[in-house]
Amino acid sequence: MNRSHRVAPLFAQSLAAFLLCQFAIGACATDLSLTADLGSTGLGMHLTTPMQPNLNGRFGLNYAKYRYNTSAANVNYDFNLKLNTFDALLDYYPRDNPFRVSAGLVYNNNKIDATGLAAASGTYLINGTVYSAANAGQINGTIEYRKLAPYLGIGWGNPFRREAGWGFSADAGILFQGSASTSLNNSGCSADAATCAQLSSDVAAENARLQDKADNLRLYPVVRIGASYRF
Repeated sequence: MNRSHRVAPLFAQSLAAFLLCQFAIGACATDLSLTADLGSTGLGMHLTTPMQPNLNGRFGLNYAKYRYNTSAANVNYDFNLKLNTFDALLDYYPRDNPFRVSAGLVYNNNKIDATGLAAASGTYLINGTVYSAANAGQINGTIEYRKLAPYLGIGWGNPFRREAGWGFSADAGILFQGSASTSLNNSGCSADAATCAQLSSDVAAENARLQDKADNLRLYPVVRIGASYRF
């Protein structure tokens, strides 16, 4: 059994416990706070409830899309970044102030779709070999990371230190999303068989370089600020 299969039940159990806590009569506190935040995980919404005097449970989702062009190794790419994560976090307040230490699990559905872009001359330079874009066809790929990733961070804001109303929230931490999984390939090669075979081999070498680049984000920085409202 791989790591994601071991961790998935724990994530599901944590979420189920939170939902039961909210709907079971007398099972736990009825206080709730909703936070809207923005940061490196995109636009987010988080629901928070107190579990102990110095411990809150926080669950939410984050989403954003971003498109940009850049190069990795020899190839220029059009990258389409899709941020999509679900958080199950515990916020611990070691002192009687809004400072918190946060830890938990994140369902990490972040993904990057990559499309190779030909140079102005109408060519690709792949693994040191020049190919005509008209004959090479299309180069596409995806970059993904571990689906269930631990999170550790610090933050500011405890909506339950005050009466109902607005508050401020901030997070800074690391999402441990692990090594990248890349799948770069080409399709529609119309050159001769030998050239297409060489292209396939060079794309495989480029895929390894792309993975090395993508591994720079195995520790994904999380920075968020937001406004919370206690009901």
